[in-house]
Amino acid sequence: MFFGITDIWTYVVGAFFIILLPGPNSLYVLSTAAQRGVRQGYRGVMGVFLGDTVLMVLAAAGVASLLKSTPILFNVVKYAGAGYLAWIGFQMLRGAWRSRRSPEAARATPPEPERTAESPFRKALVISLMNPKAILFFISFFIQFVDPAYGTPALSFLILGAICQVFSVLYLSALIFGGTFLVSRFRARRGMSTALRTGVGALFIGFGMRLATATLG
Repeated sequence: MFFGITDIWTYVVGAFFIILLPGPNSLYVLSTAAQRGVRQGYRGVMGVFLGDTVLMVLAAAGVASLLKSTPILFNVVKYAGAGYLAWIGFQMLRGAWRSRRSPEAARATPPEPERTAESPFRKALVISLMNPKAILFFISFFIQFVDPAYGTPALSFLILGAICQVFSVLYLSALIFGGTFLVSRFRARRGMSTALRTGVGALFIGFGMRLATATLG
């Protein structure tokens, strides 16, 4: 046992593959970087980092156990998150549809106007907090690897959280630079940009549906 962690290598392997699974966080960072560049992509990463940190702290504080033992509370969180993810998806689909119907107007205006410098950060933060993959990960997987008899479980959670965040930042960084590689192609071909927004929007709706049907079993 390593600092109260019952099987650290199983956790490392599991966390690595779970982070690689496509989810709202990674798709939002990828689409933001593709449309708005590296800097805005990393603003999204910062939002994801903070959101995941909040979920980790809540899990360590016992909120995960509370959600598992209180189905009504879990359902409230679940349906609120599902609704938000679906709303983002519909917004993306609407933007893509408008761009397709009015190509001249779409060329005259940027695909996603930047209202404030913190916009990607705030949106990524909320998406992270409502991310079905992260919620289920911290409820059912994260807390399993901490020995309740260990004297300082906060240290165990800190180590587990740091491992998860390192994997997450490295993966999201790869997506950012992959996304910026596509920027010139999206600018040259409006249809590709529209297809990206349509696909990501549909996936967000799918994530919302998956969260709405999630169970703790």
